[in-house]
Amino acid sequence: MTFAAKIRDWLLANDPALSRLRMAGRVTLTVIAAVACLVLIHIAGLALPTIAYGLAIILSIEGGVAVRDRLPSDQLKTRLIGGAVSLLCVGLAAALEDYRYISDPMFLVVIAGATVGRVYGPRGFAVGMFAFTSYFMGAYLKPNLSDLPLGAIGPVIAVVTGHLVRTYLLPDDWRRDLLQSLVAIQGRVGDILMKLAVLSSGGAMTDGDRRELRQLEERLKDVVLMAEGFLPRTADGTIDPEDEPLTSLTMKIFDVHLAAESVIVLSFEALPPFLLVHALIEDDGDMTEKIAASPAVAGDDRVAENARALIWLQTARVALTEAIEEGRRDRFRAIDDAVAAPASAKIDFSLKNPVMRSAVQITIASSLAMAFGLMLSRDRWFWAVLTAFLIFTNTKSRGDAAIRALQRSIGTLLGIAAGLVLATLVGSYPLVSAPIAVLCIFLGFYCLQISYAAMTFFISIVLCLIYGMTGVLTLDLLQLRIEETLIGALAGTIVAFLVFPASTRSTLDLALGRWFDGLHELLSAVREGRSGFEIIALSHKLDAAYREITLAARPLGTTWSVVSRPGQVRQTLGIFLGATYWARIFARNAVQAGHKPEGPVLTALEDTLANIDALSARGSECFVVTRKLSRGGSRHLPIFKHGSRVGVEMIGTMLGRLYPAAA
Repeated sequence: MTFAAKIRDWLLANDPALSRLRMAGRVTLTVIAAVACLVLIHIAGLALPTIAYGLAIILSIEGGVAVRDRLPSDQLKTRLIGGAVSLLCVGLAAALEDYRYISDPMFLVVIAGATVGRVYGPRGFAVGMFAFTSYFMGAYLKPNLSDLPLGAIGPVIAVVTGHLVRTYLLPDDWRRDLLQSLVAIQGRVGDILMKLAVLSSGGAMTDGDRRELRQLEERLKDVVLMAEGFLPRTADGTIDPEDEPLTSLTMKIFDVHLAAESVIVLSFEALPPFLLVHALIEDDGDMTEKIAASPAVAGDDRVAENARALIWLQTARVALTEAIEEGRRDRFRAIDDAVAAPASAKIDFSLKNPVMRSAVQITIASSLAMAFGLMLSRDRWFWAVLTAFLIFTNTKSRGDAAIRALQRSIGTLLGIAAGLVLATLVGSYPLVSAPIAVLCIFLGFYCLQISYAAMTFFISIVLCLIYGMTGVLTLDLLQLRIEETLIGALAGTIVAFLVFPASTRSTLDLALGRWFDGLHELLSAVREGRSGFEIIALSHKLDAAYREITLAARPLGTTWSVVSRPGQVRQTLGIFLGATYWARIFARNAVQAGHKPEGPVLTALEDTLANIDALSARGSECFVVTRKLSRGGSRHLPIFKHGSRVGVEMIGTMLGRLYPAAA
């Protein structure tokens, strides 16, 4: 295998639809194109002020990250509005520069407006980021009013190049991304089978092997969610049940996901025969059926159950492979290409709206960062405000904010250390420094969705290289950069804990409430005998609610948290995972049965629904209760024989383990 092929395989393994690669590529190419255009204009004889370059770079970045409209026409509209707001804000900063007692508070007004604007949805968020970064750049570079006519070229170039890069060079294409993600699903299933083959050949499974299988299951779940995200949806975010090709593909994705989960669950109890797994890997259907029917397999109920799950997985894989081949032939032409307009954002300026509470938090945190940053430096306090502003992005609780503040501080510290070494070695060689800076920009935004600390690390290196190329790099400056970052991180953390504090427990309670509601809704739909696709859609909703619980519980497992032990958090999440899995199995069996549950199944279902109502009010208590998890008490869990009855019984068992005192 060539080096290029190895790199491609690694990228596809870690970024199945190459979405992170494209986003980082868009930002990097837009920055390069915008700066190159400005340099050409300068060479042509029109000397441009520094603010033109600053705005071009910062708006190129924000245009690639913050503009989230789906259609190119909507993206262009957002960029144009953002560009106009950018010019207004930088003009305001320039006009007030000589009146610092007005210009500094005006920055807070801009911050408040930028964050309040988020109530208007993704476009409001993007325009707000354009406004904030533009005023920041104006206050930092201090342009004269006379610089603004030529300085306006920077935002114009950023808007144009950003639109061209995203629309023509690296465009969005849900059909291409969907196909890539389906191929990735097959690859993740293949990884699970290869691991099972290794375990089956050895005949034993350790706790480490169980954890690795769970990790492989989570990787599969990630790419399944990615694939489902590329499917066209109606204005309310649901899949149109009348679109038969679309619903068929959705069912195929669901089936292969649930079959793979079932193979893992049953393998924890009894490993399948190596020859059976090998036949499945080789896609030998006849051999798979023959081995599954052999006395050695059929004579052991536990192994036979696993064999049936593997045959189910084989069937689901074949169906998904057919969908992939169809996508390669005609790019899913049968699925309607029309993208429904998203539902309008609900405009709510009350403090009941989390967006408004976040706006208050960000404004107060920025005020604190500004005050203490000014005490430290009259000219470099902007870094403190920038940090305080950014640590609230994509956070839902004070624990999330604290983690993000820590990540930014660590990333800045390590990035400056690495950047200082690089800038010392190559800072006087722009032809070397510039490509390294471009590479770090790319790596920073490639890591944005993976690790905020890694993104901050690479961007800090870029800043050091820029300081080195401009001849202003000093140890005092870098020390000040770290100190201002720590001030902003501390200000943001304090505000997150004191102003409208959203504790991790309260955020987790909300996520748990949505999970219990989703479970109740799914089981009620089965009881009422609703349509198969509706039940499967509710099953997807429950799975998404479980993922929300894992995100909300993340701060509980950090070392600084005194709420709960990481091991206990993982145990509790494992129970929720099990309950979610068995609910999905129950839903699938109900769809296959084609009739309403009755008899013992209906009785068990009614008991479980009543239990859900009783337990849902206890919320996050399940993360702090003491429970004994005995491995010896497990039993064979059939999902094919009497699957509906066992499925609903297992849901009840899992709920009892969540709150053992109530069991």
